[in-house]
Amino acid sequence: MSTGDEQGYTDSHSGQTRTRLPENDPYGGAPRRGPRRSSPRSLVTVVGVVVLLIAAIAFANRGGSSADGSSGDSSAANKPKAAATAATGTRPVETKSGGIPSGFAQSGQGAQSAAANYAVVLVSADILKPVWRNEVIKQVFVADKQAALVDKFNKAYDKQFLSSIGLDQNGNAPAGDTYVSRTAPLGTKLMGYSDSAATVEVWCTGVFGTAGENTTNPVTSDWFTMTLQLRWADGDWKVDSFSQKDGPAPVPGDDKASSADQMAKAVQEFGGFTYAR
Repeated sequence: MSTGDEQGYTDSHSGQTRTRLPENDPYGGAPRRGPRRSSPRSLVTVVGVVVLLIAAIAFANRGGSSADGSSGDSSAANKPKAAATAATGTRPVETKSGGIPSGFAQSGQGAQSAAANYAVVLVSADILKPVWRNEVIKQVFVADKQAALVDKFNKAYDKQFLSSIGLDQNGNAPAGDTYVSRTAPLGTKLMGYSDSAATVEVWCTGVFGTAGENTTNPVTSDWFTMTLQLRWADGDWKVDSFSQKDGPAPVPGDDKASSADQMAKAVQEFGGFTYAR
């Protein structure tokens, strides 16, 4: 599902974008050699030597630093470091307000955790339902932007737009169908930070569309990056504005599409996550 590039609201779900390990013998089909007559002790010795060599190489390559502490590769300092999308120090939030994670730490990690969770909320099926939309805006955005955003979101998700994606004016799919809109953050990047404001990019993938036998808007996937401007307000990180751009997207795989029933069942049975940096 795609959000718009205007401050805090979306214009459509129009961004639609869709690896297997080789099943062949990794050794090219060459016949395996018969077992060699080696004693158990010699086999243990060989394995031990190999393990020690691997450990020595890994230790030598870790960091690539010289004896004086400087890097052996002058370009290494300019390359981004890999970082797991898991909690790396700050305790994940345990509180929720209106079902939305809240109570993030006033730190760079806390800002990234907030941005990841807010990205999920802003590209969810709930944002299409008028009964839930105002609550989402209240919980996610800073207070001085909420009134204007209610009007903007209502205009963006008007009856005509909802009808174009097969939903009624209340954001509901036809009887027997299930509307799907679920986002999964793959990583966050802190672009700027102070104790009162932060800019975070969130790289996401997601699925959206209507799971139904006769739908004209089948469930598909997309890849996008959201940029969220956050402000520290009332003891928590809140969204001041946000925008979105397409990608980065991988080459589409050759996965077999699931049936409408399977997609609907997956959405109903698989719960979401609270994300923490």
